[in-house]
Amino acid sequence: MAEYMLTVTTGDMLHAGTFDNLYVTLLGTEGQSNRTQLTGVGLVNQTEKVGMFSVTSAFTLGFLLLLQLEKDPFREFQDGEWFCSTVVVRTPEDDDVFFPCYKWLSRGELVLLRGGRATKAFEDYYPQLQDQRKKELVQQKLTYKWDEYAEGMAYVLSIKDPNSLPAEVRFSYSKARQFAYRIKFARDELLEKGVLHNLGRWESFEGMKNVSWFTKSTLSERVSQLWKNDAFFADQFLNGVNPYVIRRCSKLPSDFPVTDEMVKPFLTKGTSLTKEMENGNIFIVDYKIMEGLPTTVMDGKRVPLTPALCLLYVTPEKKLLPVAIQLGQRPSEDNPIFLPSDSEADWLLAKLHVRHVDTLHCLLVSHLHNTHLIAEVFAMATLRNLPTIHPLHKLLIPHHRSTLHVNTVARAVLYGPGRFFDDSSISAEGQLPLMRRALAHLTYASLCVPEDIAARGLESIPNFYYRDDALRMWNVINSFVKAVVAYYYPLDSEVSADSELQEWANEIFNYGFLGNVASGFPSSFQNVEELIKYITMLIFTTSARHTSVNMGQLDYLNWIPNGPLLLHLAPPTVKGNATMDEVLLTLPNKSFASVTMSLNWFLSEKYEDFVPLGQYPQRFTEPAVLRMIEDFQAELSTISGAIVKRNEELQLAYLYLNPKEIENSVTI
Repeated sequence: MAEYMLTVTTGDMLHAGTFDNLYVTLLGTEGQSNRTQLTGVGLVNQTEKVGMFSVTSAFTLGFLLLLQLEKDPFREFQDGEWFCSTVVVRTPEDDDVFFPCYKWLSRGELVLLRGGRATKAFEDYYPQLQDQRKKELVQQKLTYKWDEYAEGMAYVLSIKDPNSLPAEVRFSYSKARQFAYRIKFARDELLEKGVLHNLGRWESFEGMKNVSWFTKSTLSERVSQLWKNDAFFADQFLNGVNPYVIRRCSKLPSDFPVTDEMVKPFLTKGTSLTKEMENGNIFIVDYKIMEGLPTTVMDGKRVPLTPALCLLYVTPEKKLLPVAIQLGQRPSEDNPIFLPSDSEADWLLAKLHVRHVDTLHCLLVSHLHNTHLIAEVFAMATLRNLPTIHPLHKLLIPHHRSTLHVNTVARAVLYGPGRFFDDSSISAEGQLPLMRRALAHLTYASLCVPEDIAARGLESIPNFYYRDDALRMWNVINSFVKAVVAYYYPLDSEVSADSELQEWANEIFNYGFLGNVASGFPSSFQNVEELIKYITMLIFTTSARHTSVNMGQLDYLNWIPNGPLLLHLAPPTVKGNATMDEVLLTLPNKSFASVTMSLNWFLSEKYEDFVPLGQYPQRFTEPAVLRMIEDFQAELSTISGAIVKRNEELQLAYLYLNPKEIENSVTI
């Protein structure tokens, strides 16, 4: 009689346990065990419960290949799902075989688990394992189907109802509970304050500060004090929520006819615009991508959306300042170039329109498209093409947690006809062409931090804390990925021979980037170096890049004049006539502004199930890889300490790429 001792661990999340009967069958090279009942695995509200069980067999099973888990299909008691984290099997030979699960099992559900070392397809020797691997991917492709959301956009998951998502990609119970509570809390407060349905206009800037007490942070208070300041306005292009537009300007665009005479008063005495461009001190933000988009209709008229251009100058004191703003792409008499020497109201309105278009660009392009939708493509390709035993599935799946759920919710609530953003300046009619442009403009190099910084000429611009922290994060992620990938792919030939990996890359290229060779995204990999860079890009995008555009929304966009999603009045076409009352009338009404503020709070808050970058459930069993993860975590901790120390010396701290604040995946 051969005895196998099983250690079964229930997950550490809410409602992970079960009262149902559970059954296990062990399958080895020499046969399989009897179907054995496991009892008392864990009560419904208990977590991290470990059960010890014995499975016997008339003979030893040889090399353990698979472990079959089953949740009782016949028990009368109505029970929920059970979350199994891991099963460890002690064999009669005193070997421990580790079977990661990390799945929710429903009544009657059966799951086959693979144990042992992570393997690529060509490394599976036994026919049973080859068969299980193929069947798993067939099932995954039936579960996670691609759907064309709209022509010219990246494909998405075909499931449209968040409640119909498979358990493994749904929000945790705790997050779902918090999610629902925060929606109700925000609505109730806005009702109590009398602003949810108040279409009235703002009487004063002071009145905005008392709209909602839950939507303030220390930095958002500072923003409400500094928003008119030119240096603060400019600094946001470097260290705000959208540091992805600014670039060095070595030659003025032909449609931005700024002259030396215009900006001479704002440059160092004795210099010129041409000289400062040659010296690398002139920078530009250009929102041409937003030109000509259909906008929301209010009172029978299209609301304004200005595809602005803004010229900025780094002073000898290393301060970045705006020196010229043009609010349309076509220069003309009714599209003047605004200057800091213009009247206070003129200059403030010009900056307000720039903040407006930058905020929409941030939320719809930098945030929604370039992190959420791209992360969804990565997640779908991983689930469809890399089986759970594949080393890259084990590495990447923590970086896909909750992404499909949050994106399904976003499509149901935030963007598209009748959704929240349909009431912003860019209606649903304008969102589709913007998304198409965003995908057409997105390149592989732009998602790789060192190349992006170099391409935009931002290597030496002072006080660029996003750049400093992003490069730190890129390098530490790259170092970790290099160690793990090189461990599993010691030779270039193993990369090119991995059929699952190649299909993974091909699906991302075709469904995510629509086969656009000009994007620079590879459709296959031929060597280890290519793979390391790509995995680094993926992990950075789904963790650090997303946090950089998400976490600061409460801080920077909650003060409505600094981050308006809707403006009512078109920009002035002549100088000298604007008033401060006109600035107030340009801003969104109380209802839309208040809902926007509650959304910023909702999206920026940390949830109970937050998982910081570098935390991996134990899917790997190889001691060498486990040490790599520990080293990665130690390096992240060192970076975190350095950022905290740096921020203590800054008047406006840059908080958004501290590893302790970076979530492992796109979850909100």
